[in-house]
Amino acid sequence: MRAITIHQEKDLRIESCELGNLGKGQVEIRISTGGVCGSDLHYYNHGGIGTIRVREPMILGHEVCGHITGLGTDVKDLKVGDLVAVSPSRPCGACQYCGEGLRNHCENMRFYGSAMPFPHIQGAFRESLIADASQCVVANGLSTGEAAMAEPLAVVLHSARRAGELMGKRVLITGCGPIGGLAILAARAAGAVQIVVTDLSENALKYAEKMGADQSINMADNADKLTAYAQGKGTFDILFECSGAPQALAAGIAAMRPRGVIMQLGLGGDMSIPMMQLTAKELDLRGSFRFHEEFSTAIQMMQSGRIDVAPLISHTLPMDDAVEAFEIASDRSKAMKVQIAFA
Repeated sequence: MRAITIHQEKDLRIESCELGNLGKGQVEIRISTGGVCGSDLHYYNHGGIGTIRVREPMILGHEVCGHITGLGTDVKDLKVGDLVAVSPSRPCGACQYCGEGLRNHCENMRFYGSAMPFPHIQGAFRESLIADASQCVVANGLSTGEAAMAEPLAVVLHSARRAGELMGKRVLITGCGPIGGLAILAARAAGAVQIVVTDLSENALKYAEKMGADQSINMADNADKLTAYAQGKGTFDILFECSGAPQALAAGIAAMRPRGVIMQLGLGGDMSIPMMQLTAKELDLRGSFRFHEEFSTAIQMMQSGRIDVAPLISHTLPMDDAVEAFEIASDRSKAMKVQIAFA
C-alpha cells in the first residue's frame, strides 16, 4: 500500500509501506480522509517543529477516519463497514500520569506522525491502517470530512474544559486558523455571550464570521478596534490564544479584564509574556496540550448537530496530489482546513 512520507523540508513523497499484521483487540481500516494539521505543515515547510527535527523518513498525518475492513479477536462494539474516527493518541496506560488520569501527558505516548522520539512514530496518512479498537469512535452519520475533524475539535474541547465556566462569558480568540475557528464553535456551544476574533488574514477572518464570531478584527489594518476593548481594566473573561505569536498574546492580555483566564493553544515556539500586566490583572495563564476523552465527545457533538465543522473544510484533494494539498494548506490567503482523500 501507499503512504505520504516526509524525508526533509519540502521533500514529501508517496511511497510504499507495509500494513502489518492484525492482532488481538485491533482493527484494519481503509483510510478515507485525512486533515493536514499545522504540525504536518511544520514538518513539510521546515523539516521539524522547533528543536524537533525529522531524522528519518516519517509517514505524516494524525487527523484521519476510515471504514473498518477487518476485525481482530476480542473486538467488541465495532463491525466491518463502520465509519470510524481514529484517535492518534495512544497512551501507555501504565506510567504515572496515565495512572493519575492525565493520559494526554503519558510519558510513553505514541502519537501518530511525531518526530519527537527516535525512531519516529509513524503517522496515519496511508491507504490502510492497523489500529487498536480502543482508538476508534464510530462516526456513522457523519461525512468522512467531518469525521476527520474529530482530532482538532477534541484539542479545542480539551482547552474549553481547562478554561472553566464559559456560560455568559465574553471571549477573545487570537488566531483564526482551523483551531481558532473550532474555538468559536466550542465557546458558543458552551454558552459564551460574545466572541471577538483577531487575525492578520482577511480570508481567515471571513471563515471566523461564517463560524459565528460576533466581531472580527484585522490586526494589520484595524488594531485600534481591539485597543478599545482594553479601556478601563479590559473586557474579556477568556482568551483562547491560537496563533502562537507573542504579539497576539500581548494584545490579548491588554484586552483582558482582571482575573480572566488565558488559554494558550498556539504552538509557535517560546514566547515572551508581558508579566507585569499578567500579575497586575491577576490573570490565569493556562496551557492546553492535546486531549484524551474529549475525542469521543467531539464525535458526539458533531453527530448531535451541536457543532457543525463542515464550513471550515475549504479543500479536499486526492492522495496523488498530496504535495499540492500541502502547498495550498500553507497559503492562509486561500485555505482553511485542507483534507486529503485516500479513497
